Amino acid sequence: MPLFAFVQLEFPWQIGPPEGRYVLRGHAGQPSHVLVVTVLGASERRGMLGRKPKAKVAEPGPEPTPVPTTRATLVRADPLADDAAAQAWMKTTDLAAEADEAVDILNGVLHAYRTAAMDAFVRDVSRGQALVVRAGVGEGEAVAHGRWTTAVELPPPGKNTIRGKREAILRPQERLAAILSGRDVALAAEELTLRARLDLDAGRTREAALQLRVALEAAIAELEPWAEGADLGARLEALRELRQSVASAANAALQGGLDDASAADVDFAVGRLEAALRVRTTLGLT
Repeated sequence: MPLFAFVQLEFPWQIGPPEGRYVLRGHAGQPSHVLVVTVLGASERRGMLGRKPKAKVAEPGPEPTPVPTTRATLVRADPLADDAAAQAWMKTTDLAAEADEAVDILNGVLHAYRTAAMDAFVRDVSRGQALVVRAGVGEGEAVAHGRWTTAVELPPPGKNTIRGKREAILRPQERLAAILSGRDVALAAEELTLRARLDLDAGRTREAALQLRVALEAAIAELEPWAEGADLGARLEALRELRQSVASAANAALQGGLDDASAADVDFAVGRLEAALRVRTTLGLT
């Protein structure tokens, strides 16, 4: 039986798409992967359809409610040549990079489902959110049912990452306390910039360009009260100079797509916007 390479991720919630198998196609409609979605531990639905559920008395000291786990298995469509090729794949492949690629592909599926279902609460995932990440090889049908020939569990992503460095600078716990106590405020530009970054990292450059246009204008307006602090005044001026390139990228997005130059402009502008917002955050914590 032919062997196939796979990456499997488990998340402690139902990620969106119903259980089943989904064939993902790439260039010229050729199958690239098969995604198998399985929900484990889902609570049984009781009662008749259409009947309004009744409230019940809540006892003190409740036990944690069990949650469903979604197992997403992404199987490469092209089989490995033989057992030797499978062993070589396990030994020579950067499995962490393979898992990151699987997350990117899965997020593409989640984006499609979010759009199809018109459900804004279907969200992208990260490798760090997974309860467990496995990579290995196995027979196609066996892998679909959670069995494989050989596999390894990958460790969580290291803390020495861009995200970890950002958290060290921004001190999110202190910022949260400041916001909740009214000593600081969450800017609209911050949320809009996060959305632009998410789209950009997911390869959705059109959406990123459109989101960025609004985020940039919001930041220029909202950061003005802090213009005298640190070098924020100079950063604000630099953001104003980005208006033309950002507007051009957004207009190109409205026409259907971005070329490489426009995509690079969006990437650059998102980075500059994030940097300015980080400066404003550190000013609020000093």
